[in-house]
Amino acid sequence: MASLQSSTWELPVGVCRIDLTGTVVECNPMCAELFGLAPEGTALGRPIDEFTRHGHNEGEVCTDSSCLAFDAASNGTPRSRDVLYLLGADNRSRVVECWVRPWISDEVPVGTSFFFVDMAASARREAELRASLKALEQSVGERTDQLLAREALIGIFYEHSSECHAVLIDTGNGQFRYEEVNPSTLKLYGKTREEVIGRTTDEIFGAERAAVLNQHLTACLASGLPYRYERMHGEGIVEAVATPVPHELGTLQRIVVSARDVTRQRRLEEQLRQAQKMEAVGQLTGGLAHDFNNLLAIISGSIEVFKKRIELGKPEAVERYVDAAQNATRRAAALTQRLLAFSRRQTLDPKPTDVNRLVAGMEDLLRRTLGPEITLEVVGAGGLWATLVDPPQLENALLNLCINARDAMPDGGRLTIETANRWLDERVARERELPPGQYISLCVTDTGTGMTPEVVARAFDPFFTTKPIGQGTGLGLSMIYGFVRQSGGQVRIYSELGQGTTLCLYFPRHVGALDTVEPFEPAGATDRGDGEVVVVIDDEPMVRMILVTVLEEAGYHVIECCDGPSGLKVLGAVEKVDLLITDVGLPGGLNGRQVADAARATRPELKVLFVTGYAENAVVGNGHLEPGMEVLTKPFTMASLAVKVSEILAR
Repeated sequence: MASLQSSTWELPVGVCRIDLTGTVVECNPMCAELFGLAPEGTALGRPIDEFTRHGHNEGEVCTDSSCLAFDAASNGTPRSRDVLYLLGADNRSRVVECWVRPWISDEVPVGTSFFFVDMAASARREAELRASLKALEQSVGERTDQLLAREALIGIFYEHSSECHAVLIDTGNGQFRYEEVNPSTLKLYGKTREEVIGRTTDEIFGAERAAVLNQHLTACLASGLPYRYERMHGEGIVEAVATPVPHELGTLQRIVVSARDVTRQRRLEEQLRQAQKMEAVGQLTGGLAHDFNNLLAIISGSIEVFKKRIELGKPEAVERYVDAAQNATRRAAALTQRLLAFSRRQTLDPKPTDVNRLVAGMEDLLRRTLGPEITLEVVGAGGLWATLVDPPQLENALLNLCINARDAMPDGGRLTIETANRWLDERVARERELPPGQYISLCVTDTGTGMTPEVVARAFDPFFTTKPIGQGTGLGLSMIYGFVRQSGGQVRIYSELGQGTTLCLYFPRHVGALDTVEPFEPAGATDRGDGEVVVVIDDEPMVRMILVTVLEEAGYHVIECCDGPSGLKVLGAVEKVDLLITDVGLPGGLNGRQVADAARATRPELKVLFVTGYAENAVVGNGHLEPGMEVLTKPFTMASLAVKVSEILAR
């Protein structure tokens, strides 16, 4: 006889079996409780009528023969759900649901199985379940409302944000496809949603423009970090941040791009820079006027004394005043050279240069300049690339940097000069305001007083100096900055107050052979000519007069012209011309370089000397001058002019 205990004993259902005599043979704890038995009481072996009665209505007591539920046991018919009132041994009435099944063993009825469910307990459980469900439903409703509100806010932000937002996915072949865009993006692109969604960047922008965008997006996926970039869009500038979105499998395929049009902001920044430049120009003008007034006072005063002494017949006492005027002229020339360097308009003569060799050649001079209290250390990079630079200007810049470093270490210290090869990727190059590529760096580091951020911000301003009045012009760093920028490089300052300063010069790498030709030293060069024909072109009559006078007194036959066209006409008419001396900036539609090039078309052997105080790189300074062309920067002494002409003609 199978037992129910193993499968139903712990159920919240009363289970009971009686045999054909009505004796209880099985009864689980739940059923004993419904029968009103104490926890330790038992129904086993007792007739069921002994401790319980039942009825279909409250207060009613049914006999076995009159109860359909109990009658089912005798005729072997299962009885489905009935509602009964059980009056237990404790005289308490309980409402139960009852199911009756015949108890069959070996195909013979041996008794009846009863299954009782306490409806009160069931009602309590149902009420508890309903309460739980209601609480859950309320919680879900509140959370749903929150999510809907958040989704609505996101939708408002997405739809009405002035910034552009887009979701792109990597197609795997170097292109990216748009999955979602907001209205601001469509407005920026000037396209409809249907024209953007599902299309690749190449389809929207074209291969050439898309290549730049794809490069930025690829860099974003490669780094796995937010990537900031700027790109041109039509006539404007767009600033964007690309953020990679991790896939559920951990791969990076999607990118969220947030962008905004910063054209107006960049224009305002440019206006601010222009305002700052005008402030610098005002400061420059004031300092320049002060310095030049002093120099003009020396020159003018010396000339007046010189003239008065000549009138009095005392020429022997004028030499000191002539020297003073010449010295003031040299100082004015040096100041002008610094101003041209600051404005990036000085005449440069760049050559392929080994900076390690240049620094090594200056080491003894630098040690003497720094003095014994400062230790100099030179660290030259192995295999340093060449760069195209004006060597004397670089030497002057390095000397100025070392002098500044010395002044920042009044109690002594260490100064390090270091060179290195530099690869600047797009991000680093953008930070240094340079095109990406290969550069060499020349860095000067001291252990001195350092600079505050405010001083660093103004270090390159003209006439700005932290030195006492009379101890600095404030043009040193601005001159270096102008020279380096004019050479295609950049200058950066890294400084901390009390910790020292590092100033680095960056120059583009030059791919090609170094210029190993030694300077030409003509044997027996003098300042005298031998009747050679020299054509002089200058639009300033007084300058032209002095040039002609000096050259004629030196023994040259001189033909003078006032502008480019007249000079070119003379060069085409005169049979023999040994040298052309021309200013660079000339009136008449032809500058000095154009005149020289046109003349050399018919006179390829013609030697040319450019004399100029101001020249654009495109004319004489950007790259090598052709053989037979040289530059003499104004102002210059007449003796140096005569020697220079003699050297050129002797080559």
